[in-house]
Formats: sequence, C-alpha cells, structure tokens
Amino acid sequence: MTEHTPLAQRKYFKSGNLQLSYIDFGGDSRQVLVMLHGYMANARTFSELAVRFKDWRVIALDQRGHGWSDHPPGQEYAREDYVMDIWNLVQSELGGQPVTILGHSLGGLNAYQFAARYPELVSSLIVEDIGAEINADFSFAERLPFRSPSLKQLRESLASAGLRAIDYFAESVLEDERGWGFRTDLKGLQVSVPQSNGVWWDDWLRSSCPILLIHGGKSFILDTEQARRMQARRPGTKLVVFEQCGHGVHSDDLHGYAQAVNGFLADPYST
Repeated sequence: MTEHTPLAQRKYFKSGNLQLSYIDFGGDSRQVLVMLHGYMANARTFSELAVRFKDWRVIALDQRGHGWSDHPPGQEYAREDYVMDIWNLVQSELGGQPVTILGHSLGGLNAYQFAARYPELVSSLIVEDIGAEINADFSFAERLPFRSPSLKQLRESLASAGLRAIDYFAESVLEDERGWGFRTDLKGLQVSVPQSNGVWWDDWLRSSCPILLIHGGKSFILDTEQARRMQARRPGTKLVVFEQCGHGVHSDDLHGYAQAVNGFLADPYST
C-alpha cells in the first residue's frame, strides 16, 4: 500500500496574510480529495489513509495554527477564517474545480460549513465524528508545557492532563533547540475552540451534496443519538457507526474506515 508515498510533496500557498502548507500525495486523477485534520493534528495524520484511494489525487491541508502552516499573529481563528483557507486552497492550488472533502473533528466542521457557503465547489463530503451541536473542551492545552526535555516527558504531560488518546495528540510534535513541544498553536486553541463550539444545524442542513457521516460509538465528542438525528434531518446523508472506535475512527480502524470511504466515493448517491 506504499507505492504512492514517494510522490508526496509538501507545498505552500497564501491565504490572506498567512502562508499555509499542504501535502500533495500525488495521483493523476482529476478527482481531488481534500483532507482536513482535527485539533492538534496535521496533514501527516492522514499519511496511512491517503495512499488507499487509488483513483484520486489526495491533498491534505495543515490548517492554520497547525503543522507547517503559519500561526495567525492576531489569533484569527474565526469560523470564516477556516472556511476562507479552504476556498483559497481550492482556488489557488486546484484551479477552482469542485472537490470532495474529508474532514475529521474540526476539519469536519470546516468541511460542512464550507459546503454550506460554496456548494458549487463541493461534490461530496466525508464528515468524521463531529456534530451539528458542539461543546468541546480543550482547556487541557493550558496545562501542556511549551517545551519538554524529552519526548517521553512530553507524552507524560499529555497523560497528566487527563488525555487517553496519547498517540493521536503526540503526532503533532517537534524538536528544536529548546526541546520537545507541539507544533500546534496551543494559545490559539483557547481562541479557536470556543468559536467552533455552538449550534450549527443551519450549516449542516444548508448543503445538498452527498455526505458520509462517520461516527465512533465510544467518541467523547459526538454521541450516537445526535449522529442519528443528523442523518435523519438531512437528505443525502449516510451514517456509518463504528461501535468499538473512539473519536479518531480513521486511526482506530484504518482498514474499516478506508473501506467505508472508498465505498461511498464509488457511489455517493447510494443509500
């Protein structure tokens, strides 16, 4: 499953006054799948997944404040800021063509809000484990160190903050002359998360493209009852529940997740 990996290239573009980064996993197809990670992750979160879509060109964005993308100097993390980053990616890097977007958590919210505002640019969506009613708590980020002397101690800081998905959060780390730390804008999270929280039913219902809603039965972000309401209230929405998975379905069950997404991509209008 690795023959496409050497083709992956890191690229950059401008979105307003920020330089944002993305990984182009290659592929000759005119069908483009844009991947959007969740909070404290980055484009490489999808490295194992991206190579499983043989008929697609896969693009994974480092969203503002994450990965190799700039941290907004004035902590601009409004909903419209994230949406415009996707618009600028599609326009400047992808020729303004309609794309399919796969988004996890924060990325899922950004994906369906982008589709609500720019339906002509979205062919279909895969939304992973985020609701239309969001009340996330990332206050633990205030307890994380700016730098730790070792990677082991940095991972221990995640555990001491009460987190269980250590591997997920530890993916976004770097080492520099000051030690080990997170590439994520931790202070920016305290600005961004409250603006992501809210009731977004109008945005969820506004688009008409096919949506695959993927939900982890053991998620701490989205409960199954709300996921079922999201499917029931929005025509063209297919719900797949991974009962034994948590919030990060794509990492908890990579094979099952890829199988579900590939089935949807092959025929997004099937029920």
